[in-house]
Amino acid sequence: MTEIQESYEDYLKGIYLVSKGNKGGWTSNSEISKFLNVKPSSVTNMLYKLRANGLVIWNPRKSLRLTKKGKDIALSIIKNYNCLHNFFIHVLRLENKSIIHKLSCEIEHHLNPEVLDALESLILEY
Repeated sequence: MTEIQESYEDYLKGIYLVSKGNKGGWTSNSEISKFLNVKPSSVTNMLYKLRANGLVIWNPRKSLRLTKKGKDIALSIIKNYNCLHNFFIHVLRLENKSIIHKLSCEIEHHLNPEVLDALESLILEY
């Protein structure tokens, strides 16, 4: 996977989480705006960028959904988040949910497959 900006990954993750319960995986700009707590105009600006990179299927004032490439990136980021979340809880035994969430969100973008595998192996020992 080529390197993409963290903000793109955040949007892809948000789009995936919002759309996974919707028929056909389609969602709206306003749903994304509410979920990510950003202005609709910010979502629109990002959607142009995501579309240009082949990560979403979208036309202005229409519903959108992730492409296979966009969904793969979103699932990878979610997997990273979940691994980090489990690491902080089960290995480091952190209890502050807010800190665990914040750290997981910040670090999820920086895990490569080797580090992810090592973390997963370590978590299995606990």
